[in-house]
Amino acid sequence: MQSICPNNATIYDFDKNNPIKLTVNAGETIEISTLDCFSNQVDEQNSLSGIDWNHINPATGPIYVKDAKAGDILKVIIHSIELAETGVIAVGPGFGIMPFEAIAQKIVKVDQNIAHFSDDIKIPLNPMIGVIGVAPAGDAIPTGTPDSHGGNMDTKLITAGSILYLPIAVDGALFALGDLHAAMGDGEVGGTGIEIAGKVTVTLDVIHDQSIPHPIIETKDAFAFIVSKPTIDEAIQLATKLAIEAIHRSTKLSLHESAMLASIAGNAEISQLVDPLLTARFVVPKSILPQLL
Repeated sequence: MQSICPNNATIYDFDKNNPIKLTVNAGETIEISTLDCFSNQVDEQNSLSGIDWNHINPATGPIYVKDAKAGDILKVIIHSIELAETGVIAVGPGFGIMPFEAIAQKIVKVDQNIAHFSDDIKIPLNPMIGVIGVAPAGDAIPTGTPDSHGGNMDTKLITAGSILYLPIAVDGALFALGDLHAAMGDGEVGGTGIEIAGKVTVTLDVIHDQSIPHPIIETKDAFAFIVSKPTIDEAIQLATKLAIEAIHRSTKLSLHESAMLASIAGNAEISQLVDPLLTARFVVPKSILPQLL
């Protein structure tokens, strides 16, 4: 199995001009090691106040996928997420919803599927990938910004056992991921999850002759249509529209009936409220949308 690590393969922008760091065949399984969102600059001895803010939200890559063409779909099967032993949580000015005037951080030990927030508070882990995407066809997009290429979607459904579908904009896809979280709630309202380094095992495959406009995540029980926009209203509206259209295409129901079904069986959910674009998803259970592509 091939592997890639951040030592010589770290990017801070999804960019079609980034030098390729690894080439894989479609259908190949690889291991991707990552830094945390602060590029491993924060620990018990080093605070956020002293870090290089140009090195935020690194992703490991880019990875060139053979036979992946612009207009195809990249199928990312997420097999496992392995976490480091400690992570960091932070709040502060510009980080999240609360108007804090100063930065505060907490180093958290992670073991046995538990985050030790304090002596009295133990939080179950939900390991997930915050930044994951492909290169856009146009200008470079910072890894901290989500959009139709993926990026910093901070969607907790992007986890082991799920499949992420990404629209390919340039040949080879130029895939990268990073910004792992040991735990994160919907909204990421403080501005961070438990930010942590780790290793992800994925299979990168290509679906030819089909296209999607925005990322879609498949879980065991559902499909979630993910959209990032300047406002959460815009994101939810478009995610919902895409989901209803998918129900309509995949069933014999009219568009009106598809909207009715989405309204009674689907869920509009918030992924994150703190990045340069805001991310929402509309989740459709497989009981009403058993197959997507």
